[in-house]
Order: sequence, then C-alpha cells, then structure tokens
Amino acid sequence: QVQLVESGGGLVQAGGSLRLSCVASGRTFSNYAMGWFRQAPGKEREFVAGISRGGGSISYAEPVKGRFTVSRDNAKNTVYLQMNTLKPEDTAAYYCAATRTVILTHWEGYNYYGQGTQVTVSS
Repeated sequence: QVQLVESGGGLVQAGGSLRLSCVASGRTFSNYAMGWFRQAPGKEREFVAGISRGGGSISYAEPVKGRFTVSRDNAKNTVYLQMNTLKPEDTAAYYCAATRTVILTHWEGYNYYGQGTQVTVSS
C-alpha cells in the first residue's frame, strides 16, 4: 500500500507560479512511476505529466509543455510539479498517482492515488 499526499495548491494570479508536492509513504517510492492529473469542474480528469521511476523518462500533456516541470526526489519520497506562467484554464484539482509500471496517461492504470490539491488561477 502506498499513501500519497499532495500539497502546494492555492490561489494565484495568471502568469504566476506554484509548486505542487506529493509525498509518498508505505512502500519503496523508487519502484513507482508517478503521474500528475487534474480535473476541472464539469470536465474529465486529464493527464498532466509523468515521470519514470528513476526520473530519466518524462512526459507532458501538450497544454502544459514548456510551462510545467515534473521532477522527483527518491530520497525524500516526493514528486514535484513546478507550474509556471499559469493560466485561468489551469484551474483544477491536481492529483498525483503511482503506478508499478511505466508512465501512463490514463488514470485507471495507476495503482494508488492522492486526495488532490486545488489550484485556482485568477485572470
């Protein structure tokens, strides 16, 4: 069992930055690829970014490329999502997820999920 806890969300003006963190506990963190997803009200949950177990492989959704950066620190059991140049359309609840396989872009493929942290970007 892996427990995931996100933090770092909040209210920010358009053009601003936030860094989300997701701390894992319970199992060996480095055995899991990690993904970030988001869900805005009335919309489906969507893949944002993913990072492989060792951090050598990274994937981003097109809307966030060049603005968001995913990273991990296996010594701290933490994955991060640095979000720059935020836009109102980035407003959503952001979730981290862990998978025993490779980076996956579909939510259902993950094994463990966090409770989410809200990001609100004002215009």
